[in-house]
Amino acid sequence: MRNEIQHYINGEWIDGAGGGYIDVINPSTGEVFGRIAKGTKEDVDAAVEAAESVYREFRNMPVGDRQNILDGIVTEYEKRKADIIKAITDELGSPKSKSEKVHYEMGLTHFKAARDALDDFQFEERRGDALVVKESIGVAGLIAPWNFPTNQTSLKLSAALAAGSPVILKPSEETPFSAIILAEIFDAAGVPKGVFNLVNGVGDGVGTPLSEHPKVRMISFTGSGPTGSKIMEKASRDFKRVALELGGKSPYIILDDVDVDEAAKSAVQKVVNNTGQVCTAGTRTLIPEAIKDEFLEKAKTYMDAVVVGDPNEETTMMWPIISEKQFNQVQDYIQTGSKEGAHLYHGGPGRPDGISEGFFVKPTIFTEVRNDMTIAQEEIFGPVMSVITYNDLDEAIEIANDTKYGLAGYVMGNDKDSLKKVARSIEAGTVGINDAPGRPDLPFGGYKQSGLGREWGDFGIEEFLEVKAIKGYYA
Repeated sequence: MRNEIQHYINGEWIDGAGGGYIDVINPSTGEVFGRIAKGTKEDVDAAVEAAESVYREFRNMPVGDRQNILDGIVTEYEKRKADIIKAITDELGSPKSKSEKVHYEMGLTHFKAARDALDDFQFEERRGDALVVKESIGVAGLIAPWNFPTNQTSLKLSAALAAGSPVILKPSEETPFSAIILAEIFDAAGVPKGVFNLVNGVGDGVGTPLSEHPKVRMISFTGSGPTGSKIMEKASRDFKRVALELGGKSPYIILDDVDVDEAAKSAVQKVVNNTGQVCTAGTRTLIPEAIKDEFLEKAKTYMDAVVVGDPNEETTMMWPIISEKQFNQVQDYIQTGSKEGAHLYHGGPGRPDGISEGFFVKPTIFTEVRNDMTIAQEEIFGPVMSVITYNDLDEAIEIANDTKYGLAGYVMGNDKDSLKKVARSIEAGTVGINDAPGRPDLPFGGYKQSGLGREWGDFGIEEFLEVKAIKGYYA
């Protein structure tokens, strides 16, 4: 049993004001495997005061010194590789290979990318006799999700530190241990006291008072739309800046000149990756009517090959859903798909054969899906593919954009003009052509109800900055 029932505030591990704790569940077994502190408003107040006390000093710290801090974090992060991998495997249920090659590496990448972005970042610009200055917005509250415990946390932290903003981090109570290790990393790296503070807890106990605190000038949140809306409402009372990365229902458009086998393999991967618990998952698969049957046959073959099981087994390719609540939500969506007339082509409700415990689900394919169905419009956050057919490219684009979301989109094919037309036409913050790999220096964020603002690289740093014009500076 892991017992981590303290917060990290002003450079020290301290007991919480309320003295309560939260059980952390291993999704592979459904059993409690650890406890964390249950934070309160008093804990948030203490963390904000610590951050506020060093804000001006940290804002004015030379850029090179902030780069040195990020370098130190990278060094200490690499020393804790085995601990991070184990924590993610236990709390998320991710297989060790994915915990290393995806989760561990993504967290490390963001600290390096922020450090490198500062090499060329212009905090000052002369315009005639005036000086335009970009400076830290102030104390920032960071509220991170559970699905990518290092990636989402590290990209927020790295950007804030690069910008000179002290922070209070509230990680998800479902995947808190990797964030606790990050706090230990920051301590070992010599991050100045007060610059980084960690308060564990639930939304009402920590997220709400953080969003409402008058000395917090910015909230960066990744999570669901309803929670993002509540945070935005609370932050609006004193006009905090809000950066939101919310849900998605990303289209995966397959062109008629595609290699069908390659497209099927890629489309399945877009759905089962991280057990479908990905805000950019390409779960609306749009295919030409003419290649539907061939595509489905091959997609079923690739889904049949997905090994669902124990994250400690090397052969495991898909792991459990994070919680019983999320498991039940995925089951409800699968049942809703059938009730609304979609054809259950593969998978379905319940656990996979041979698995009797834990929050494991079957990778699932629905066909005969209309874009107005619930499973095509709402974010399921599970490995459920909705196959929608189209007759021409304009119809595919229309279907792709017929959603309240706009986080990501994908297109696969060979004709360059068609690929570019689709990519430019999809209303989303990120569009991938033919499985082009991601890059940490590109902006990440959404259109419409997928959020506000951008993260990653220099775009992420900009979110934590205010712009000041000093007239007559050079007069």
